[in-house]
Amino acid sequence: MRNFTRLQVNRKGELAAKQGHPWVYGAEIVKVDGSYQTGDLVHVYSEKGKYIGTGFVNDISKIRVRLISSNTNDIFDEAFWKRRVTYAIAYRETVMGEDFSSCRLIFGDADQMPGLTVDLYTDILVCQSLCYGMDKIKDIIFKAIIEVLQTKGIHIRGIYERNDVKVRELDGLPMYKGWYKADYIDTPDSAFISIKENDILYEVDIENGQKTGFFLDQKYNRRCVAKLAKGKHVLDCFTHTGAFALNMGKGGAARVDAIDASAEAIAMTIKNIQQNQLSHIVFPKQANVFELLSELVETKNHDYDFIILDPPAFTKSGKTVAHAIRGYKEINMKAMRLLPRGGYLATCSCSHFMKEELFCRMLKDAAKDAHVHLRQIEARQQSPDHPILWSVPETNYLKFYVFQVV
Repeated sequence: MRNFTRLQVNRKGELAAKQGHPWVYGAEIVKVDGSYQTGDLVHVYSEKGKYIGTGFVNDISKIRVRLISSNTNDIFDEAFWKRRVTYAIAYRETVMGEDFSSCRLIFGDADQMPGLTVDLYTDILVCQSLCYGMDKIKDIIFKAIIEVLQTKGIHIRGIYERNDVKVRELDGLPMYKGWYKADYIDTPDSAFISIKENDILYEVDIENGQKTGFFLDQKYNRRCVAKLAKGKHVLDCFTHTGAFALNMGKGGAARVDAIDASAEAIAMTIKNIQQNQLSHIVFPKQANVFELLSELVETKNHDYDFIILDPPAFTKSGKTVAHAIRGYKEINMKAMRLLPRGGYLATCSCSHFMKEELFCRMLKDAAKDAHVHLRQIEARQQSPDHPILWSVPETNYLKFYVFQVV
């Protein structure tokens, strides 16, 4: 075992690690034996001197150590990280099958690569690094991904970094975005990428789009609602670049109104509608969803028999959950009031702080206030390229429900 600095943790930190959670908080550290720099690897021990694991250390973050291994025989060289990458990609090949061409290759702690997100868009990688230690070795990871994909006949044209999120500052990292520069990878001319998902073509803006440009985690949820689309009049709220709307149009909907407050998102939606030849079915509109739903309720509009609510995360911390619940309840209650008896509602939350029990309670309260009952059709989560580790609750974030309103 490598001779790294040793950190001892209290009983609470020891139990959390033994149960499989990879985060050690600063308050759990009781002793430091040696010195280190931010981003170094350190060993973590119990107060009784038992080895717990090895991980990246950071005094800036509340999460003092992000564990990457509990195996005393591991040597953390390039071969180690290539094995991790190979394992992660093999998993996606298995669970995604023919949908592998656009999927999440690396999902942070779920792949034992803390804070690192890597999405594959046909032949472009879009990456985000939120852990100081992983950020230091990202070049090793990028090379490994390119090499592994090359053996599968996939040539990567470029790597785009979406490190423009404020949470990086919590780990002492700067914010920026742009093409990754290295002698083994090119710099493409355009940040617009074409992908195909569920037999629908999309233009993805990896530079300015939400997250890494596209919501890959909803892939199979979109396919799910498309099966119910035939003949429906659909209101797709928070459409982003039109993904749910296009799936509904392709699924046989009579009409889909796609709503988003962002002019840029609507512009991308228009492009996606046109290239899929769905202009006669899908109609984009720039509008504030909260205001639009209120207006529809006030005018007693009942034009829609299927409403989709796919809002952005209303909460990104535990402190704002109560406010988020009010927002979720408002849009869900209004949607339920707009739908006729027998109408359909697809609703979701993409924040892990909005726990499933809270989301379900909110839906029950919304249904009660709307004087309707909910007949559950499906309860779903994120697609399997965003795997959920039961020992890491933070990996379980997407709640997706489909109901008939009765």
